[in-house]
Amino acid sequence: MINKKSTRQYTTMLGLFSLMGALLLGCDTSEKPAANSNTTAPTAGTTASTKASEAAATRSYTDYRGHTLNIPTAPQRIAYFGENYGDLLVLGVQAVGTSTSMIEGKVYEKQVQNVADLGFPINLEKALELQPDLIITANTDEKQYTALTKIAPTIMFDTFAPLNERLLHLGDLVNKKKAAEDWLAQYKIKEAEMWSKLRANDVKPGETASVFTYYPGDRLFVMGRTGLSQILYEKDGLKPTPLIQKALDEDKGFVQISQEVIGQYAGDRIFILNSPISEAQQSTKQLMKSKLWLQLPAVKQGHVYAQDISKTDSDATTREWLLDELPKLIK
Repeated sequence: MINKKSTRQYTTMLGLFSLMGALLLGCDTSEKPAANSNTTAPTAGTTASTKASEAAATRSYTDYRGHTLNIPTAPQRIAYFGENYGDLLVLGVQAVGTSTSMIEGKVYEKQVQNVADLGFPINLEKALELQPDLIITANTDEKQYTALTKIAPTIMFDTFAPLNERLLHLGDLVNKKKAAEDWLAQYKIKEAEMWSKLRANDVKPGETASVFTYYPGDRLFVMGRTGLSQILYEKDGLKPTPLIQKALDEDKGFVQISQEVIGQYAGDRIFILNSPISEAQQSTKQLMKSKLWLQLPAVKQGHVYAQDISKTDSDATTREWLLDELPKLIK
C-alpha cells in the first residue's frame, strides 16, 4: 500500500511511466485548506496597456497545501510541473516550461509546442532562465517548493482531483475559467453519449471494473484515484469493487497488491495497462498465464481489455480521446 504522507521519491522512470509518477508527484490530498480569495491587490504602477496592467495585477491565493501567496491575475509565463499537461491544452494554454519526459508517448504529445524542458526532477537553473511569472507544481516536497518560490510565485496543485474540480481550478489560476466551464459542459454531453453507446453494447448498469498494471520489480498495482479509473468510475459509468472503493474513500492513487489477492479486487470487467518497460511487460505476461488469472470470471467471459499506460492518463485531453477509444476497446 502506498503511504500518502511519504516524501516523493524521484526516479527517471517517470518519463516512461507517468501514471506511477502521478502518485510520486501529488497523491496526498488529506488536507485541503480554505479556498482562494479573488481579491485583486494594487499594482506597483500603471501602464497605458490594459493587457500589461492586467498581467501586473495580483491576487491573494491559498493552495491546497496551505501556502498563501500573491499570484498574477493573468499569468503570461507559466512553468508547469505535473503529469496533467493535457489540462492546459484544452484551455488553449502552453507553458513556457515543463518536464517534457512526462509528455512523451501521450496522445497530445504533438500538440505541445515551443515548451522548454525543465527536466526531472525539475532543474532550478533552467526554471530561473525562463523567468516564469507563475509556477504550478504537483510536487508536494516542501524543500523544493521553497526553492521554487525564490524564482516565482509557486502553487502546489492537486493533479489527482476529479476532472470537473481540477479543470475549473486550473482555469481560474491561468485566467481561463470561462474556457474551462465551456469545455466541461461539452465534455459532459460527449461522456453521456459514450456511456449510452456502451450500454447498447451490453455494458450493464452496476457492473464493476478494475484497472491493473505492473511496475518494474514485479510489483502489481490496482488503480484507485488515477488515470483510467477516473473516467471508468464516473457517475454513469462502471463501479469500483468494494476494496477499490475503500482505496477511493481513502484518496489513494493506487494500491500495491499480490497476485494471490487479485480475485478480491477483480471486477466484472478488467483493464490492463501495458507498460513500455520490458520487465513489467514480462510480469504481465506471466500473470495472464497463471491459474489465478485464468479462473477470474472476467477472464472467462472475455471481458479483459488492454491499453498502453501512456494513453490512459486523467488529463482533459486524454479523457476526451478516451471517449472515442473506450467503445472501440469494449466490444
